[in-house]
Amino acid sequence: MKTPSTILITGAAGNLGGLLSRHLVAGPHSLRLMYHRTPLPGDLAGAPQVQTVRADLADPGTLPAAVDRVDVVVHFAGVLFRPRPERFLPETNTRWFSNLLAAALDARVGRVILISFPHVEGPTSVEQPATGRLDREPISVHAKTRLEEERLLLERTRGTSTTPVVLRLGMVYGRGILMVDAARWLACRRLLCVWPDPTWFQLLSMADYLRAVEAAIVKPDATGIYHVGDDQPVTLQHFLDEACRVWGCPRPRRVPFWLVYATAACCEAFALIAGTRSPLTRDFVRLGRVSHWGDTRRARAELIPELRYPTLEAGLSTL
Repeated sequence: MKTPSTILITGAAGNLGGLLSRHLVAGPHSLRLMYHRTPLPGDLAGAPQVQTVRADLADPGTLPAAVDRVDVVVHFAGVLFRPRPERFLPETNTRWFSNLLAAALDARVGRVILISFPHVEGPTSVEQPATGRLDREPISVHAKTRLEEERLLLERTRGTSTTPVVLRLGMVYGRGILMVDAARWLACRRLLCVWPDPTWFQLLSMADYLRAVEAAIVKPDATGIYHVGDDQPVTLQHFLDEACRVWGCPRPRRVPFWLVYATAACCEAFALIAGTRSPLTRDFVRLGRVSHWGDTRRARAELIPELRYPTLEAGLSTL
């Protein structure tokens, strides 16, 4: 594949999509930034190498203009923090992505990159890591629908001129990451809590996240499923403790898991009544409690051989 001339980023007004857009806008790439309801920041939308396009993934008729003469699609767009995700994620994840993929295939887009996470293989560990399997049955709806997106991408691009790439990212951390900023806000107000039993997981600094996605865009031979994460297994509890130490906040309280789950249920109930977003859902709690670890050897060999922040200790300064 040639070096891309036009990159479409869906969900460019969101958190990870917006951060990637700002990273790439400083380089040689021509960007087409797709949004639906939330407008793009003026400085980003007005950059000389940026085109903006308004499209609705639920409406296939709006998508051909978005993918026309595009070399690479990087897909982030979706819906988060809405109550009862089991009711909408099969639509907003699976069918919306199917619509985008159909338009990309019709337009003969050279590469489609799906941003995913290792939870799609269910509980994994350093001893038994996620390896790119598509036959697992994860427990959360977030993971189930994302796994279905992966299957769609790999199956429907087979025998076409479109190259599929799936990036299963560890938990991205750093300043400007929405979930980390929310944790800091809660911690500084003594509201941050976590269950006591350890949940092991894999981290990825924001700097290495940006480098990995850019490599997946420009590396000519990138294809298939990559796990991207750092070298140090940590627990969610240790990460939050260390983050609070850096922030100068009290460490999070340990509370029973049922209490965290009940709090999520209350958040969803209030959001349904008030018609607002829910900062916490039961499915998101189920997702967060799954220990996970991905085999990163392929990503190291083909995307980014070395990380800037290979351990949490190295990356704490970025919080």
